[in-house]
Amino acid sequence: MPHRPTVSITEFPVSDRAAGPYGITAGPDGALWFTMVHHGRIGRLTPDGDTTSYQLEPASGGPSIITAGPDDALWFTEFRGHRIGRVTTTGHVDSFPLPTPDAGPFGITPGPDDALWFTEANADRIGRITPDGHVTEFPLPLSGAFPSAIAAGPDDRLWFTMNQANAIGAIDPTGDVTVHLLPTPAAAPVGITAGIDGAMWFVEIGAGRIGRITPDGVIDEFALPDRASRPHAIAADTDGTCWFTEWGANRVGRIAPDGRIDEHDLPSPSSEPHGIAQGPDGAMWTALETGTIARLSAH
Repeated sequence: MPHRPTVSITEFPVSDRAAGPYGITAGPDGALWFTMVHHGRIGRLTPDGDTTSYQLEPASGGPSIITAGPDDALWFTEFRGHRIGRVTTTGHVDSFPLPTPDAGPFGITPGPDDALWFTEANADRIGRITPDGHVTEFPLPLSGAFPSAIAAGPDDRLWFTMNQANAIGAIDPTGDVTVHLLPTPAAAPVGITAGIDGAMWFVEIGAGRIGRITPDGVIDEFALPDRASRPHAIAADTDGTCWFTEWGANRVGRIAPDGRIDEHDLPSPSSEPHGIAQGPDGAMWTALETGTIARLSAH
């Protein structure tokens, strides 16, 4: 029988229920950084539970996804404010408006070129911003695609989900885009991450599946036991597995390279898990929209 890991889960309260912890990433300072999408704040949590937060101005920007940049700062998207934000580890915040009005930036990731790459969900574009704030935008060949999450691949391209086009895209640093349509109708992919197996792994929130795509476009899909679980975000672990949140089922799952899936219920009911990332301590951390950050340690 294959080994089924035991997962220890610890929750750290970081805000009230209305703030909406959403995106999360490991910072260069040994802490976790996260967005509070409803209160317009960026939070910082140490592995032992100390919390600090920083207010954005204006607070209505809707900070969504956050990532560590090449400049030892944290970069994040403001979906409602149509800006890209930057916060230093000491809490200094800068904000960069986008050239395209109402662009709706959502996903963001460091690229292979010392810049940050992001999706413009409302504008069918992929954006690139340098650490000094210079923005370039690349149009997608599809309209109404709603590009969502984005992650750097093993092939010097940026891979992204197209939630409404039911497709996975890849863009090279020159702006050339390749589109791979998904075999499952209405899969509505959202989160995506680079696995250590040389492939990209993604979640299909509409179909209750985890997907895997190779750099040459070969796609495999793995059905979750609960097809209505609404998988939302996914992050690679250094052991070769990928962890994902099941927003609609109050669970976190783990998928092995061979497609074997383990699922783990979260302690607090209806906690709405969103972003997930590997922390500086090697554990996985997930942002729960009801006001806590959960640490998951497999053993």
